[in-house]
Amino acid sequence: MQIPGRLALIDRFSVLGVSVSATTLPDAVNLVQSWLGGENRQYVCVTGVHGVMESRRDPALRQIHNAAGLVTPDGMPLVWFGRVAGHRIDRVYGPDLLLAICGACESGGIRHFFYGGGIGVAGLLVNRLEARFPSIRVVGTLTPPFRPLTREEDQAEVDLINTADPDIVWVGLSTPKQERWMASHRDRLNAGVLVGVGAAFDFHAGLKRQAPGWMQRAGLEWLFRLMTEPRRLWKRYLRNNPLFIYHVVLQCTGLRRYE
Repeated sequence: MQIPGRLALIDRFSVLGVSVSATTLPDAVNLVQSWLGGENRQYVCVTGVHGVMESRRDPALRQIHNAAGLVTPDGMPLVWFGRVAGHRIDRVYGPDLLLAICGACESGGIRHFFYGGGIGVAGLLVNRLEARFPSIRVVGTLTPPFRPLTREEDQAEVDLINTADPDIVWVGLSTPKQERWMASHRDRLNAGVLVGVGAAFDFHAGLKRQAPGWMQRAGLEWLFRLMTEPRRLWKRYLRNNPLFIYHVVLQCTGLRRYE
């Protein structure tokens, strides 16, 4: 399937060395659809401030992002950065991307597999998706243990997924675990596309609340999530957010280059 028009080349811009795609939700959906059934397997990173800062600390993770077929701007700070740089860009939020692709592919017989989440989460997610998209084809789910897998366990999971023969594997392991998993499994899985959507599993399974729309648009989703999960997230946000602003100022003023 050919990539339509200007989607053949989606511009990218550097945010502290992470190559982010200057895209919108419709363009991201069209690009993912264009990969289905193709020979080149791709993976999609949905990233925000957290993913960028983790990539600053880990060059290997930064390379994983930069090698992805698509790196969507999941957070408003990345969207604002891209717009200042002159790009036509909107937020491509993981939960929205999941629903948009499922809806766009519903009548095309595209096969979906859901990998990740806690015990029972993928089942709840699939039930809700099937209620929303009656024609969706889900060919399997798998919840891996939180501990590292043995080589034999990992191969067994690869075999299970390939036997199910999905077109898309949705990965909900959180950043940076899901990005590392996608990069290391892209060439071992037959699926055309792997998409890491993190907390989208919990949100659409009805286990966690999403921030109100106005908070998302104002770039305050981090504050909502901090208030709802303070013990788990306080270190992430209080560490990452000030450092992100500091490094962005350095990049924008030309005081430091981020390769």
